[in-house]
Amino acid sequence: MSKQDPYLSREQEKYDNPVPSREFILDHIQKSNNKTNFNQLCQDLKVFEDERQIAFKRRLRAMERDGQLFFNKFKCYVIPTEDGLVKGRVIGHRDGFGFLEVEGEAKDWFITKYQMDRVLHGDWVLAKAGSRGSGGKVDARIVRVLEKERAPIVGRFFVEHGMAVVVPEDPRLTQDIIVLPGSENGARHNQMVQVQITQSPSKQMNAVGKVTEVLGDHMAPGMEIEVALRNHEIPYEWPQAVLDQVAEHGEFVAEPDKLGRVDLRDLPLLTIDGEDARDFDDAVYCERKKSGGWRLWVAIADVSHYVPKGSALDKEAISRGNSVYFPEQVVPMLPKVLSNGLCSLNPQVDRLCMVAEMTVSEAGRLSGYRFYEAVMNSHARLTYTKVHAMLQGDEVLREQYSTLYPHISELHQMYMALKSERQARGAIEFETLETRFVFNAHRKIESIVPVVRNDAHKLIEECMILANVSAARLLEKHEASALFRVHDQPDPEKLSQFRLFLQDLGIESTLGHEPTPLEITEALAGLGERPELELIQTMLLRSMKQAVYQPDNIGHYGLALKAYAHFTSPIRRYPDLVVHRAIKGILAEQGQQVSGAYVYESDEADKLGEQCSMTERRADDATREVADWLKCEFMQDHVGDEFTGVISSVTNFGLFVRLDELQIDGMIHVSNLGHEYFHFDGAKHCLIGEHSRSVFRLGDKLSVVVNSVSLDERRINLALAEEAVPDRYARRRRKATTESAGKSVRAQLKDGKIPGKDKKDSKADKDATPAKSDGKKPKKGKKTTPKGKAKKAKQAATLTGKKKTKKSASKTKAKRPGKNARKRNKSSAGA
Repeated sequence: MSKQDPYLSREQEKYDNPVPSREFILDHIQKSNNKTNFNQLCQDLKVFEDERQIAFKRRLRAMERDGQLFFNKFKCYVIPTEDGLVKGRVIGHRDGFGFLEVEGEAKDWFITKYQMDRVLHGDWVLAKAGSRGSGGKVDARIVRVLEKERAPIVGRFFVEHGMAVVVPEDPRLTQDIIVLPGSENGARHNQMVQVQITQSPSKQMNAVGKVTEVLGDHMAPGMEIEVALRNHEIPYEWPQAVLDQVAEHGEFVAEPDKLGRVDLRDLPLLTIDGEDARDFDDAVYCERKKSGGWRLWVAIADVSHYVPKGSALDKEAISRGNSVYFPEQVVPMLPKVLSNGLCSLNPQVDRLCMVAEMTVSEAGRLSGYRFYEAVMNSHARLTYTKVHAMLQGDEVLREQYSTLYPHISELHQMYMALKSERQARGAIEFETLETRFVFNAHRKIESIVPVVRNDAHKLIEECMILANVSAARLLEKHEASALFRVHDQPDPEKLSQFRLFLQDLGIESTLGHEPTPLEITEALAGLGERPELELIQTMLLRSMKQAVYQPDNIGHYGLALKAYAHFTSPIRRYPDLVVHRAIKGILAEQGQQVSGAYVYESDEADKLGEQCSMTERRADDATREVADWLKCEFMQDHVGDEFTGVISSVTNFGLFVRLDELQIDGMIHVSNLGHEYFHFDGAKHCLIGEHSRSVFRLGDKLSVVVNSVSLDERRINLALAEEAVPDRYARRRRKATTESAGKSVRAQLKDGKIPGKDKKDSKADKDATPAKSDGKKPKKGKKTTPKGKAKKAKQAATLTGKKKTKKSASKTKAKRPGKNARKRNKSSAGA
């Protein structure tokens, strides 16, 4: 091995008989102008022994797999970027085409349907830029799929004409996955399963997989959550190492852990949360100062004491990033022994906490703060409803909590000062209507009700914001590496579109090119009680950028704050745990006794910021997916009902209407808007009729009828009530009942029909029923293999590439599944 390899010592530490390092190989190929074959590489890098050449070849293949090298048609190794190749991730689209996410490119490259036949959503590939169109559009030409271990795919299992396929739930996966005989793992028709890809798709055939887990029946209660967890790769099972680590913790705080902490057990701290809350990570207490203003204590569960940096529990918490809240179910970031036990500030028990003790002026400004470790005992567990009722004059509750009500009243007085300061600095506040699902005993939605935020919600929110601001200021003052919650200024282009939208509504916009939060707040306040107010807020929200976690502080635009960091929820958010450790690192330098302190490096904090921002988006996508599923399931019982709604979005293919009563979005396809052609005006967010000149504009009120609901596509189809036109898709579905034999599984699902259902003599039933015996011996020369098994054997032979004789081929067509289940014709579907 060449001593010129700068990483020789590292390779020698890892391997007894080392081969050239990846860095040395790449450097040599680059200097060789990408014209090096395997033999030349072995000669140049002094790899002569047979055993080392085998190991060297394995390393080269691993570098190919990771996209570092490409083996071209001239049998030479080249570096992809220098050969015009780029590495990218495939993003599928429900309509069959896709995009390639290329690092360093402003826009994703386009992948045609033909190119998508050999890849799946999420695959990593090497590709070349094909034709370049107007607007910077680039067509990608996929050269090679990099071999990466794919995550299992969740879908519905169907047996159609003796062939088992899985139709993925993720709409970006547009290929049906073939399941060979013997790989079903006990799955039954129309069940939800998890399938592992065993053979990648090709131009000739779909991907092949094996069922690794049967989740249950398609419409079973809670199935939507099981699917979302797997679709978005959210960790939901605890590794054994984590279970072993938390097993050592008891129900109560150990007495030695309380030593050296500030004792706040006599301070009447209390928790205020929702009725359905299970973990309580913050407690508050407020008292008026003699000199004016208030002193506020915000006590937060001391999670860092129980989660050592680098432990199995810590690594799992990083992987999860945050707790994921579904309707009536939560996937916690920490095990229950901590999230609902030792780290939950339950009433009347001692708990360890981190305290932000702050002073607030009469004007509602933060005038001082200090942080320290403490031990506390929550004096009460109150709900938002109870606190609001007390503030509204409920004498019964005031009497019940007579010792605590004066403190609650003082909290409210301080909140009013904080509210005034919030308005003065121009924090943007969106008063959007939220809803929650009410389930019955069978976990089916009984109703959808609005969630009303009262002063108790806002009171606690302001206290938490104040603690977060204090934490951010402390981190900035001591230049400690941690994670800030940052929110950048709005995108100028989207803000310009928002101004045009206001003009279309007849509203004169006073917003400048780079408006301050105060200017936006004043503009919203000037709208008064306009009926389009909620829609205007939604459009403004779309022009805003997404808040993220990062170590570089750029302020929080939406809250109009120069520094902001999440400190108040370390049970359910990992960034808060990072902030706790960093603050403890500062306190340790100041001489305080602390536990769980850690000083982060900038690069380490940067990676954690990316991870936590990703897990937050992942959780949002998963909860949105579950909500869409539940809404569609609920609306199946309202087909034919009439509702009023407002147009919430306009596209070239139709309108999205938000139903006033339920806050659910449905779609009116452009074909259901009347018997004429409509032109789409994207700038004005409207559809204009070519002959009647009728206009459907964003914000218009409509009366609509629920035509149909497609649970598989998560779509609610609406029609104009005055038109009362039959659903064109429904007519196609009725027609499809006589044609379903020749359609693919996915095509039947789109038509609203469950494949194989209501078939009197379905192939699945035949396979499940034992062959009848009439006691007679089979005639000589006849096959004794059951008919179903014979067919399965033929299909298996076809799939594995076995050829038929000319004689058999002349009698019947080859019965392979074809490239894509949705493209099978009648003869191939009947195989």
